[in-house]
Amino acid sequence: MDAIAPLLAFAPILVVAILLVAMRLPASRAMPIAYISVVVLAFFVWRLDVATIAAASINGLVVTAQLLFIIFGAILLLNTLSESGGLAVIRRGFTDITPDRRVQVILIAWLFGSFIEGSAGFGTPAAVCVPLLVGLGFPAKSAVVSGMLIQCTPVSFGAVGTPILVGVKNGLSGSDRVVKYAQSELGTTADVWQTILPLVGGRVALVHMICGALIPLFVVAVMTRYFGANRSWREGLRIWKFALFASLAMTIPSTVIANTLGPEFPSLIGALVGLALTVPMARWGWLLPKEPAWDFTESADWPADWNGNVEIRLKDAGHQLSIFRSWLPYLMIASLLVLTRLPYPTFGASEMTIGGLLKQVTVPTSAETTKNLFGSAVSIQPVAPLYLPGALFIVVCMLTIPLHRMSKEAVVAATTRSMQMVVSASLALMFAVPMVQVFINSSGGEAGWSAMPEVLAGGVSSLVGGAWPLLSPFVGGMGAFVAGSNTISNMMFSLFQFQVGQNIGADPFWIVALQAVGGAAGNTICVHNVVAACAVVGLVGREGDIIRITSMVFLYYVTVAGIVGMLVTM
Repeated sequence: MDAIAPLLAFAPILVVAILLVAMRLPASRAMPIAYISVVVLAFFVWRLDVATIAAASINGLVVTAQLLFIIFGAILLLNTLSESGGLAVIRRGFTDITPDRRVQVILIAWLFGSFIEGSAGFGTPAAVCVPLLVGLGFPAKSAVVSGMLIQCTPVSFGAVGTPILVGVKNGLSGSDRVVKYAQSELGTTADVWQTILPLVGGRVALVHMICGALIPLFVVAVMTRYFGANRSWREGLRIWKFALFASLAMTIPSTVIANTLGPEFPSLIGALVGLALTVPMARWGWLLPKEPAWDFTESADWPADWNGNVEIRLKDAGHQLSIFRSWLPYLMIASLLVLTRLPYPTFGASEMTIGGLLKQVTVPTSAETTKNLFGSAVSIQPVAPLYLPGALFIVVCMLTIPLHRMSKEAVVAATTRSMQMVVSASLALMFAVPMVQVFINSSGGEAGWSAMPEVLAGGVSSLVGGAWPLLSPFVGGMGAFVAGSNTISNMMFSLFQFQVGQNIGADPFWIVALQAVGGAAGNTICVHNVVAACAVVGLVGREGDIIRITSMVFLYYVTVAGIVGMLVTM
């Protein structure tokens, strides 16, 4: 029976792929079936008790509530700017830089999106950039695809380095093998994590620089191929010089920072440097082809499936609204995200950070309340609502009302429309995230098997042996696909990857780095990130179409990372 365990563990992933991608079912129908499939496996095959399945499912609902809170905040900001007239001014500002949509998508999705990823992570770039693109005149489907495609290169250093500092560290913690290897091979005598995490982060950044070199060009080429009048790859490839410059303007500083300052700031500072270098290039037309600016056809000619079921209104302000005041809400969001995620400034004798202060307010107030829920091994961590990006979005929306001198009617319209849009995303997420939690928390059953992700990864590693570096990123990507997070993928698989690296005689920290790179790439096809991105522009039900496109870039990314892995571990 143990021999087929990896195949059984793969079944829920296969169910999701078939229903969403092959059969094109909307996530609201596919994810309930996927949830049932994983519960059946957990109960009848892994032989988990009902208490564990119920606790994991409730944990998933708690995570869902947090995601919906973030989505609501992002949608509310979009609708607030739409009603205030700020979005119309922002659109004109981008047109003043360049009317070329190929350049606009690089500036917004790739560079601004990477900055937001470095600040907040956890799918926030899609929540911010996708509706902004739609407000600028992009088809909703094109905006979602573009927002998801960049969810790879900057992700390993998202949320001020969380996938490395939390994901890799927690994944490797508790193993004497890791400590002994670091002490013997790296000469570490003090805190081993001060050596291990910067080492892994530097290697991750180097692989990302290689794999991510073509991502902006992919974003543009996919846009012109699937959403252009001529359905042409070539129209996107024509700006290869500018796209490559925009890529290196972000990834080179990011790699330098990762190898000097550590994992906290590569995406954050790298994206800022990239914007500072790339915006003037776009304004002056350098490295751009001497041809008319590329644009979509008239919106009336777009196929119905390109549009969301909500209208992004571009109202003009009833008074003079400057470009600075129009952009200020986004600048405030970026600033607040950075300020609440940085390890400084600190306050008081306890040296509490701003983020730490916000985390003091939790629901429930004590972790003991939900520890070992129903007597199971599953514990639900208290939620800190003030620390979630959704709370920051709402604060900025409240500040925008007087800043943009909005009327009561405009505020009510923005709030009502935002609530309606969130409801449409709730059903898919209410099953997608609990499914993931049951999948992850499937160890400890009477069958005596490890959790499904570990069983699946173990089966793959036993088949490929010394070729494991080639597949290591793919396993990390599958972890992010089902878990919805590079951080959680790293938690699940880092120790397993380390052990496989030792077993095949490869540098285990290189294998862990490949895991982290693959986990980042998996965000491009992560189901609940796609659902969330679709929800903010009213494109719920088209998730399978999005994943079919983004999966091409995912396969490219993990393949190149795997080849790099084979070369560096030979």
